[in-house]
Amino acid sequence: MLKDKDRIFKNLYNDMGSDVASSKARGDWSDTKKLCAKGRDWIINEIKTSELRGRGGAGFPTGLKWSFAPKEIGSRPHYLVINADESEPGTCKDRDILRFEPHKLIEGCLISSYAVNAHICYIYIRGEYFNEGKKLQVAIDEAYEKNLIGKNASGTGWDFDIYIHYGAGAYICGEETALLESLEGKKGQPRLKPPFPALIGLYGCPTIINNVETIAVVPTILRKGGKWFASLGKPKNTGTKIFCISGNVNNPCNVEEEMGIPLKMLIETHAGGVIGGWENLKAVIPGGSSMPLLPKKICDTITMDFDSLIQEKSGLGTAGIIVINKDQDIIKCMARIARFYKHESCGQCTPCREGSGWMWRMLERMAKGEASIDEVDMLMDVTKQIENHTICAFGEGAAWPVQGLLRHFKKEIKKRNNFSPIIDQNKNIPYLVDQHLLDKENA
Repeated sequence: MLKDKDRIFKNLYNDMGSDVASSKARGDWSDTKKLCAKGRDWIINEIKTSELRGRGGAGFPTGLKWSFAPKEIGSRPHYLVINADESEPGTCKDRDILRFEPHKLIEGCLISSYAVNAHICYIYIRGEYFNEGKKLQVAIDEAYEKNLIGKNASGTGWDFDIYIHYGAGAYICGEETALLESLEGKKGQPRLKPPFPALIGLYGCPTIINNVETIAVVPTILRKGGKWFASLGKPKNTGTKIFCISGNVNNPCNVEEEMGIPLKMLIETHAGGVIGGWENLKAVIPGGSSMPLLPKKICDTITMDFDSLIQEKSGLGTAGIIVINKDQDIIKCMARIARFYKHESCGQCTPCREGSGWMWRMLERMAKGEASIDEVDMLMDVTKQIENHTICAFGEGAAWPVQGLLRHFKKEIKKRNNFSPIIDQNKNIPYLVDQHLLDKENA
């Protein structure tokens, strides 16, 4: 359990105000000049020492990512881009940071930009987060008025500007290169990698892209030291994390906790337990809708960190915990998720464009008991044809939830869809095959 003295986001529930004076009272904007004066190499090394991993989903080491940026500014400017396009179903951590802890983010942007030689930072906000963007803009205006950012930001000698850009509500723009395309005014479609954004990113210039939560924790890490952050959590899974708990729980909430906390403890301590009791639990999606679900027997002992969840063929992702109890139709739940990914596919890659639709349609039939036993195995083949065959990770995000369902609840699906293939029983399902081809007189 996280101790109060180690808590980074002290205003997660908006108890203390989000203005600059309230933020300073919580420790923000203190010693910013001194931290920058220690130099870029020191900042990057401290972040490496902290073992901070990206909080946007992939969990890439932040210090290592920053080290990829060119050391010297050449003919091209450097940019820092903050990914606030929080579209993952089940996740709302960045939203609360934007509206309740905006100065933590702004200070983090300044220090991070200084570390990667960027004078300009763009914050790409999900279009639906209009009010959150307004609150962030108020905080940015306050920071300019107090000379915390702008010319000679916080007395560091570094000129620094922040701009807000609203997205248009597309999930795919959460993918870093699609975000860059959208930021440039183009259709939000992922780019091929390499080249990576650290060398050729926004407008063809070196660009570092980080999640809101990742950047917001940077100032606190530097003040307290990388070793302090590394002492929390588990090795290679260090620090604190905001967990978003929703679904069939008595008290849905956002809570900052230590990495590696047992899932059962997290749900029962902070979310009031599963509706109907822990024994009524069916499954948990541990990291937002794109991660494979875990059945109750695994949830009994699993800890919430990157590596433990990977071992169970799932992932921490954005730490959006979706609890599903036995009162729900698990197949219908996954069909609904599949429909979301079918809708949000950008259509650039054929396996994803076509396969996401196939997965949704097959799951809808399975939820109704209209599929054949053969189709259950066929569905896994469809997911495998999408996985690792697309430009970006959206294909995996669409396929993994379905794979999780098939991995743990295959017997339940087969029990509901227990008839032989349609060719044997001449089932009248015209949208599957041309019915006339099954009629004996036309054979």
